[in-house]
Order: sequence, then structure tokens, then C-alpha cells
Amino acid sequence: MPKAKILVIDDDPDIALATRLVLEKAGYEVLEARSSAEGLAKIKAEKPDLIVLDVMMESTTAGFQTALTLRSRDPKSEYKEYSTIPIIMLTSIHSTTPLRFGPEEDYLPVEEFIDKPIDPEVLVAKVNALLRR
Repeated sequence: MPKAKILVIDDDPDIALATRLVLEKAGYEVLEARSSAEGLAKIKAEKPDLIVLDVMMESTTAGFQTALTLRSRDPKSEYKEYSTIPIIMLTSIHSTTPLRFGPEEDYLPVEEFIDKPIDPEVLVAKVNALLRR
């Protein structure tokens, strides 16, 4: 059985590397992208089984915008065929602002939300659970 393919979209190379190492150790194939645009292109090219997406990249809301693009309900969306790929959103926003975010179908259409710094065991458990669905 082929390894599940996970795309990590994060502009911080240290976070991306740490995430990749944890997921590879757990037996997954991991791809990386450093921006929303690069991530969206890799989604089309590689068709990952799961996406790990940072919130703040080229803008403070880039991750939110990427998730909304992927989950667009527009029947003509160029990402329609990728709209069911599970998304885990990573953020440090909870440590820098009193605002709190979590999965919400219309506003933030992701399956899971993980705060940075990432607990490797929590990440792997959430990835395993989403891929079993």
C-alpha cells in the first residue's frame, strides 16, 4: 500500500522541516510549499491526501484564504476536485492575539486546528485520524 502523501504549506523553513521530519518518521510521504500560491500549484500537481497549512505566510490571513479557495462552493472553481482533502491548520496566532479560531464550515473550513509550537504526538494523532476517515 502506498504511503499517504501530505503537503505542508508553511513559509517558515524550520517549522516545515520539523513537521516533515515528524510526519516522515510516522511513515508518510511529505511535500513542502513556502507560500499559498506554491501550495495551490502543488495541490493540483501532486494531489495530496492531506494538507498541513500555516495561517500567517505572505499575509496574516494567507492560510485562511487558501482554505477558503480550496473549499469554494463555486461549481466552476478550479479547485473543486480537491475540496475534500482534509486540512490541518497550524498557527501561532493564539499566542499573539486574544482572538481564538477553530474549524467552522463557512468561515474557516478546515478539519483541525493546531497551535504552534507543534506537539509531534498530537500532530501525528490528528493526521492518522483524518486519514482513516
